[in-house]
Formats: sequence, C-alpha cells, structure tokens
Amino acid sequence: MSSDLYGRTRRLELADQNLRSFDAVVLASSPDGIVLSRSAFYPGGGGQPADHGVLIWLGVETRITGVRKGDELYLIPAEDDPLPPPGTTVRAAVADERRSALMRTHSALHVLCGVVFRDFGALVTGGNMEELSARMDFNLPEVPPGFKEAVEEACNAEIAADRRIDVRVLPRAEAFAIPDIIRTATNLVPETVEEVRIIDIVGLDCQADGGTHVASTKQIGRMRVAKIESKGKGFRRLRVEVAD
Repeated sequence: MSSDLYGRTRRLELADQNLRSFDAVVLASSPDGIVLSRSAFYPGGGGQPADHGVLIWLGVETRITGVRKGDELYLIPAEDDPLPPPGTTVRAAVADERRSALMRTHSALHVLCGVVFRDFGALVTGGNMEELSARMDFNLPEVPPGFKEAVEEACNAEIAADRRIDVRVLPRAEAFAIPDIIRTATNLVPETVEEVRIIDIVGLDCQADGGTHVASTKQIGRMRVAKIESKGKGFRRLRVEVAD
C-alpha cells in the first residue's frame, strides 16, 4: 500500500501541509463517518489532534468535527448535519486557524525535544497538544538548577534562528540508519511500516513523525515553558505555550 493511501483515501496533507481546500468524491457516507476519495484532514496521531472543517456540496454544508481511523479514514460529521450521498463531489475546507495553530505547536514540541535531547540527553516518554499549548514528558532523573529558564531560552534561540523544517519519506532501513532518529524512549514505528516519514529541523532535530509542521522555526513564534511537573521517579513533564 502506498504510504499516502489510507484505505481508499489518498492523504493529501502528507505531501502538502499548507493545503486547506480540495475537491473529492464521496465513497461512503453515514452518521458514523464520511469516506472521501482524497482528503487533507489530518486524522490525528502522535499527540496531534485531528483537523476540523466543512464539506460543501450542492449548496449544502456539512461540518466535520473530527477524523477516525478504522478500515477506512472516516470524517466525522456534526450531529444532525446533512450527509452527502456516495458519488457526490464535495468541496472540502480544513479549518485554517486550528490547523495552523496545531502546526506551530507541533513544530515547537520538536524544537523542545531537540533542545532537551541535545543539552540534557533526555528522551521523550509522552506528549499531547492542543492549539498553542502542549505538554511533553521526558526521562529526566534530575532537574538541574535553572533548567526551566535554560530550556526556554535555548528553544527561543532556535526558533529565532529560522531553521528550515524539511519533510521526506525514506525506506525503513535508510531511515533507521540515521543516528537518534527515534527520540522517544520506546520506538513507536510499527515493524509493518516500510516507509518512514522524517521531520528534520535542519541542524537541531531529525526524527520519525507523521504530523503536520510549519516550514521554518521562525513561523512558530515564541515558546514559553509554563510549568515543570514531576511524574514519578525520573520522569518530568514540561508544559509549554506558543504565542506570536
């Protein structure tokens, strides 16, 4: 199966993270989900929530409130919204403000991950994000003095450096030959995955990742480390916020 195909749906956002509108044909439709021939809705994963948006068809609007992965990629319609019948051509639009905020936040987490790994040697044990706020957990046994301020300063220096963020897909063996390509304490890439999508913040952080990102670190804005929490022996949670 092609890496950009999920069930019968061609995933457009993997190749073009800035795509916000597209045309598609409805392949299946029910209150539980709508299957399209092609979609730029990010389905969620890696801590990044799914996109929202709308489908326009025959002058009717169907709101999309989420995406579900199953045997197909299902767009979740808002309750009681009309459903486009199979065979209908729709104009789809991803909610731009939400997607853009999540892209900035996801890229900010990769900056954070790169800085903490480079400066403190800690791996990621978990994470989650919403629009312009997020958390990331690290296997950091001790918190050095001035850690919070040092991490925030280093992250914002990397953001201001306007580092390019590249996306590429490599064969599994070639991807795993890259040093430290997995920045999580556990390798989350299933053995069945033959092609690995790589997000490379050039000169800082290069890792396997399936989410959406901005084109350069400067587009993130600024990052604030809002709080550091202990989550058991050797594990620290950093809560961060992203702003203009």
